[in-house]
Amino acid sequence: MASALNTAEQKPYQKIAEQLRAYIAQGDFSAGSRLPPERDLTQLLGVSRPSLREALVALEIEGAVEIKMGSGVYVRKPPTAAQPARQALGESPSELMQARALIEGESVVLACVHGKKSDHRYLQACIEAMRASIAQGQAPLEDDRKFHQRLAKMSGNGALVRIITALFDERHTPLSAHLSKHAENRLTWEAAVSEHEAILAAVVRQDVLGAQTAMRLHLSRSENRWLRVLEPED
Repeated sequence: MASALNTAEQKPYQKIAEQLRAYIAQGDFSAGSRLPPERDLTQLLGVSRPSLREALVALEIEGAVEIKMGSGVYVRKPPTAAQPARQALGESPSELMQARALIEGESVVLACVHGKKSDHRYLQACIEAMRASIAQGQAPLEDDRKFHQRLAKMSGNGALVRIITALFDERHTPLSAHLSKHAENRLTWEAAVSEHEAILAAVVRQDVLGAQTAMRLHLSRSENRWLRVLEPED
């Protein structure tokens, strides 16, 4: 008999969320109580911090817990009404960023080789538009997307463009979008813009190694910024 959520098909964060639901259901973590610190939960469950953080965000989306920045994660009272089937939340944000680092870290090499001055001007305009959005208190997501998509186009490989764009757009799935809501702010976006500037500078110089390093560093730091949401409680 097929099940709605086959354990063999579950992502790591989904398995961890199931474990935490079981602890809550059997009363180990009661309604209103704060969950143990992250370092204790990773030891209890034998999991990594990134996967645990993703699991906790997944549980917050479904209403099982509440993440209070700087305070911790609290168990919410169980709902009185029947709950709808759990929605698909998307891929692991950590795995997505790692995949992007691998693929964009290579495609930027081709961007260095094939990029033209018009491409460089376009990328600079993206950075300036991002700064303008940040100054107005808005998330510069669309210009961030344009920056990465243009670099992919500069590779001259249509398949890479489709893959890189699809990976970027995964940030709109429920898990990634909810994580962004917790993690992104003016300071994190300003850091991202500075990292974009380092990528562009290396591409303009046709510094292949520098561009690879700058791109991988940017995406690694982006992953860390996303998954830093629970650190204050430790």
